[in-house]
Amino acid sequence: MVRELKYGMVGGDLKALIGECHRKALGLDPRAKLVCGCFSAVDELNDECAEAYHVDKARVYYDAEKMAEAEAGKIDFVSICTPNFVHYSVAKTFLEHGINVVCEKPLTLKVEEAEELSRLAKEKNLVFAVDYCYSGYVMCKVMKQMIARGDIGEIISVNADYMEGCFLELLSEKEQVNSRIWRTDPKYSGISNTCADDGTHVEHLVHYVTGLKIKRLLATADTFGKKLDLNDNIILEYENGAHGAYWFSQVACGSPNEINLRIYGTKGSLEWHQTRPDEVRFARAGEAAQLLCRAGDGIDVPAGSLARVPFGHPEGYYIAIANIYRNVIDTILKLKNGETPTEEDLDFPDVETGVSGVKFYYAVMESAQNNSKWVDVE
Repeated sequence: MVRELKYGMVGGDLKALIGECHRKALGLDPRAKLVCGCFSAVDELNDECAEAYHVDKARVYYDAEKMAEAEAGKIDFVSICTPNFVHYSVAKTFLEHGINVVCEKPLTLKVEEAEELSRLAKEKNLVFAVDYCYSGYVMCKVMKQMIARGDIGEIISVNADYMEGCFLELLSEKEQVNSRIWRTDPKYSGISNTCADDGTHVEHLVHYVTGLKIKRLLATADTFGKKLDLNDNIILEYENGAHGAYWFSQVACGSPNEINLRIYGTKGSLEWHQTRPDEVRFARAGEAAQLLCRAGDGIDVPAGSLARVPFGHPEGYYIAIANIYRNVIDTILKLKNGETPTEEDLDFPDVETGVSGVKFYYAVMESAQNNSKWVDVE
């Protein structure tokens, strides 16, 4: 029986935030071992990262395609932590060589590229996960199960936002100092910055928690004279007739990496904030609101047992990513051992989630560029 998986990484050198997050999250699971990588297009950074993580020099690559060719049949999955513009080509290469994929978001720069990756993953019968990591938080899973059970009744309204001030300096003369400046360049980010980068997280999280599907939307996108959006406001209509409002901003002065989610139903409401991820405010009609805490009293759905540390000890971002990887690892191990993954194993954002995210930000940009007209979302 296979008990350990070997993985490789593309992108994510020691100076890259997200690659370090993935490695630390995977480090929480002893069943996954980093054995190879193409960590950077800069040779020195590639070598430096490989040395820091004790990767055999013979398995350090300077071209992702050569890595896929050499490691086919030797690794169980690849973690893609590159800038957006190479997600498609790298993911396609590894799929073609029969290697399972975990990819950063947004999945691709074009809808047709995302759909091609989905088709290829299905043809090859490969696992393909996309790192919409906030659904890895235990309390988001708790809300999902409470809503499915009917605790807040029929959903009638959703309000969600993703706020940070990371690009505020773009509105001054200091824009050259920002190390993430590539995100505002269409060459590397495609048609959207803020909506593709942050907004797709909200699009996925709302759907994951509520089960609601977007029917149509209208939007504004503020560029402040720059090439891509930095501030987006969106009104949505869901397939059940309910409406929602989203706000995404990367120029929100004083805001850290905030996601705020409020879901209102006919019998109650739920409220969650990413800066306090272990808590959910639950209100029933006619009753005083209560604060549900991860691993605490009052949670009577199965997801309440998924906590990794005891009540009062906060869990965080690394663990949310680790929870995504835990289910991916469970799924791949079961498939390798001839077993059938359970619904719980498959509880991770898959390639169709990635396709949905790309379609979402394309619809937002289409509306914003056409006088905020209503745009149908497939």
